[in-house]
Amino acid sequence: MLIKCYGATPQGIDAVIVTIEVHAIPGFEFTLVGLPDNAVKESHERIMAALIVNGYKKPRHTLTINMAPADIKKEGAAYDLPLAIGMLAAEEEVHTKMLEQFLVMGELSLDGTLQPIQGVLPMALAARKAGFKGIILPAQNAREAAVVQHIDVYGLTNIQEVIRFLNGQQTFEPIRVDTDAEFRMHAFSSELDFSDVRGQENIRRAMEVAAAGGHNMLMIGPPGAGKSMMAKRMPSILPPLTLEEALETTKIYSVAGMMTHRKEQNGMASALILQRPFRSPHHTITDVALVGGGTNPHPGEISLAHNGVLFLDELPEYKRSALEVMRQPLEDRHICITRAKMRVDYPAGFMLVAAMNPCPCGHYGENNPAHPCTCTPAQIHRYMSRISGPLLDRIDIQCDIQPVPYSLLKEEQPSESSAAIRERVLRARAIQHNRFAEYNKTAKNPIHCNAQMTPKLVREYCLIDAQGDKLLAYSMEKLGLSARAYDRILKVARTIADLAGATDISAPHLMEAISYRNIDREDWIQ
Repeated sequence: MLIKCYGATPQGIDAVIVTIEVHAIPGFEFTLVGLPDNAVKESHERIMAALIVNGYKKPRHTLTINMAPADIKKEGAAYDLPLAIGMLAAEEEVHTKMLEQFLVMGELSLDGTLQPIQGVLPMALAARKAGFKGIILPAQNAREAAVVQHIDVYGLTNIQEVIRFLNGQQTFEPIRVDTDAEFRMHAFSSELDFSDVRGQENIRRAMEVAAAGGHNMLMIGPPGAGKSMMAKRMPSILPPLTLEEALETTKIYSVAGMMTHRKEQNGMASALILQRPFRSPHHTITDVALVGGGTNPHPGEISLAHNGVLFLDELPEYKRSALEVMRQPLEDRHICITRAKMRVDYPAGFMLVAAMNPCPCGHYGENNPAHPCTCTPAQIHRYMSRISGPLLDRIDIQCDIQPVPYSLLKEEQPSESSAAIRERVLRARAIQHNRFAEYNKTAKNPIHCNAQMTPKLVREYCLIDAQGDKLLAYSMEKLGLSARAYDRILKVARTIADLAGATDISAPHLMEAISYRNIDREDWIQ
């Protein structure tokens, strides 16, 4: 007897359908093939215990189980349930009629309880694409999968319920999730607001420009100047996630196993990631943890920050190798990880916000007699050299930040709120959306903001007049800027013009954009 049932395995942020073939002949042996890892091989013991506890006998046949396609490695305990169902079907304990209509995945406890798994959203999307009627999952994963429309999602609690459902002995209502209601329920909100910030008008402006154009940003200033405080408020002025962005971000977190225990403020587990991610890894992070990979590839911090903000505090303290490996993802907005028998691609369209001290002691340029800088020019140069020039070229906005004077700290009048800043950002983003609408109809990689413009689009939309050209030529020669920095300045100037509602880039827009290349100034280190 040959039985087929179906599961799925994550591949990057997508999933591949796995056909589980169970061949039964008289005997008492058990063989599992199809490139399973140790966790999958151990499923036999978990399945046997779960079946016996729930009143089923051990299989009375020799079972050979193939997990196809056999060239894709199967990992984790999520295959417990489909393997158990296939074995029971071979023993004629489960009817085979409904097996071809449903994708089944779940981890089994020894008492038959279904435990949550990861990668559910990509699995549900793959099941719909493959034409399955529905998908059977642990109850904890049901809402996450139910955001996929036009497929029935059944969240069950134990193997007994799965068997009774497949045998037609018990009916269950499929889980439904209204994505529009999800967006309304979890409307944009943030406890962190720019109204809490006193002073720092120049940095607030720079962050507004960065948010409006999706530009990478670096803040340089002494300890206590408010670098981390400002960075943590960047998501509060970014546009809300679209449904497409929310789905893509949720797929990443699903594959990373970070959705099951996620809670919103109202205590209800959300089916989607609806707030832009903000990731702030410690400077001791490894290369693999930052960009993704490992023996069994998994998303790194740059992918977890996709459609959001990656904040790197104390930038020179990060391993240089970790920073350098980010260079390509910053340009391409994705990271490709290749292993001997596997190649996965993770999205990495994040906004980089970094912060650093100006020198090893942190007080260079502070002009505070109580905290004089004790570093020599050679020490400062060595400190700065931890960040390569090519990486700095990829950071559009570089600005100094100074401590806030006491007179501003004690002011009771609140500063401009994040909501007010976000309104201007949204208007600028709307201009960019209309600008790139025609291009995105046929583009392989759609453009969503000015920072993502290709060199061809820069030449088309970042035209400058003779006065601006003269100003930029002088600045390029004076600062010794690279060709990449030239493009970055034009992109930032285009964003500044968008914020001003200007059709053309003028000299004041260019001057402000050039002022954000602080590290390139010859006088930055005396």
